[in-house]
Amino acid sequence: MTGRRRKPSPAGVIDVAFRNAALYLLAMIKANALKTGAVVAIDGAPCVLEQVTVQTPSARGGASLYKLRFRNAVSGQKVDRSCKGDQAFQDVELRRRPIQFSYQRGDSYVFTDLDDYSEIMLMQHEIEREAPYFDEDTEGLQALVCDGRVIGIELPPVVEMPVVECEPSIRGASATARPKPATMPTGLVVNVPEYLSPGETIRIDTRTGEFLGRA
Repeated sequence: MTGRRRKPSPAGVIDVAFRNAALYLLAMIKANALKTGAVVAIDGAPCVLEQVTVQTPSARGGASLYKLRFRNAVSGQKVDRSCKGDQAFQDVELRRRPIQFSYQRGDSYVFTDLDDYSEIMLMQHEIEREAPYFDEDTEGLQALVCDGRVIGIELPPVVEMPVVECEPSIRGASATARPKPATMPTGLVVNVPEYLSPGETIRIDTRTGEFLGRA
């Protein structure tokens, strides 16, 4: 990746191996009580609820159907579940701590805990999905802590990044014109409107990777 500061790793950096972290399980919670951001155990892994869609029955007396979209906090993969409102899920105690990305050294990413200023190290393969969406200036990053261990990081819903490379803007192009690829400082490629030029800062949806507009 480009645009990362590289310097020697200081002594005392915490190397967090979260893949073997045990889950601290709480009481069961029903689907109709879940709210966005809740964390439950699915197939033994902590999953964060990102979207809830409720389908009301057309027939009288029918049960509402809950369509739940989770994100596995360890792998980053999406997990979809459809169930009735009384379906029970195992609640998981998960704390969020504000962090700031500090620097990258090889395949290691070092973050600063903004609560106690300790440092946390994660390997590139452990945050492969999230890594293209942050740099040293990104605000709103959260460490996900379960049973005293960091099991991953959570991105803010939207980040801002400058375009470092794309085709020249086309005069008179509209927002509905054919999109073109643009490269961010982290190597992330986002499809943007033809009217954008290198150097402009854009807003990006971290859940879909889509262009949202100029910053």
